[in-house]
Amino acid sequence: MIVALNLAAAVWAQGPTAQPLIQAYMPRYNAMKQNLVEAAEAMPAEQYSFKLTPGQRPFGEWVDHTILLLHGSCATIAGTPTPAMDHSKPPGERSKAELVTSLKEAADACDKTLKNISDQKALTAVDIGGKPTYPVNAMIGLLTNMASHYGNMVGYLRTKSITPPSTARTQKKQ
Repeated sequence: MIVALNLAAAVWAQGPTAQPLIQAYMPRYNAMKQNLVEAAEAMPAEQYSFKLTPGQRPFGEWVDHTILLLHGSCATIAGTPTPAMDHSKPPGERSKAELVTSLKEAADACDKTLKNISDQKALTAVDIGGKPTYPVNAMIGLLTNMASHYGNMVGYLRTKSITPPSTARTQKKQ
């Protein structure tokens, strides 16, 4: 009850056009998107098949997995089915250029979805396959998983003596 009252007070204080949820969300989403795209660009093409250990997926599959995450999560946020994707090449057979392009396209699709969402839409249930779900749940899951994917990719970059993008930006500011 207190949380709901505090949220209502924050919305009221910001005026009728304020979108505190979306305003808080978007900078975090944009930072994670930037980190992921820059990490994919930073890894040399010949290292896309590199695995930290035999049991782990190669770096390129982390990029591919992130593409699937963006498409699936943003479809859920929009209340639409996940778009069909080209699976003509199995994971590990797509080039760095193909994966980076697909990652940017997936991020652009998410950007369009998030541009059209308001606090009210994020907190209103949508029907996905006969099951009601709230877009805000998918939004939180998207950020959580983007951070997890980036964290994994950082390990691969560091093992190859590549400074992760977020660290490089921090070092540049100093």
